[in-house]
Amino acid sequence: MLKTSLSECPEFLAGDHTWLRELLHPDKAPLCIRYSLAHGKLDPGRRSKWHRLASSEVYYFIAGRGVFTVGDRSVPVAPGSVVYVPPGSKQSLLNDGAVPLEFLCLVDPAWRREDEEVLE
Repeated sequence: MLKTSLSECPEFLAGDHTWLRELLHPDKAPLCIRYSLAHGKLDPGRRSKWHRLASSEVYYFIAGRGVFTVGDRSVPVAPGSVVYVPPGSKQSLLNDGAVPLEFLCLVDPAWRREDEEVLE
C-alpha cells in the first residue's frame, strides 16, 4: 500500500503552464501501474498553452469552471465534468471563472516531460 497527500507532493509548472502535483507515478514510487495521476490547477483568467501528449488523458474537474478545447471542439467544464483526450490531440484549457480551476488528470501511459509537445 502507498498513501500520499496533495501537501506532500511538490508543485511544478508544466510545459503547458498549468500547475501540477504528481500524486502517483510509477517512476517515483514502487507502484505496479502504468498510468500517472496528477492534481492540476489553472488560475482565473489563464489559459494553458496549446499542447499535445503521446499518452491518453482523462480529466476530472473538482473546482472552478472553464472551457476545454480538444482539436476544434470546445466544451464547458465544471466540478464533476470528465473529459477524455485521445493520444496526440491538440488541446488547451481556459479558466473563465473567478476561482482556480482544479482537476485530477490520469495519464496512460504515465506522463513524461519528453512526451509533451508544447505548440506555442
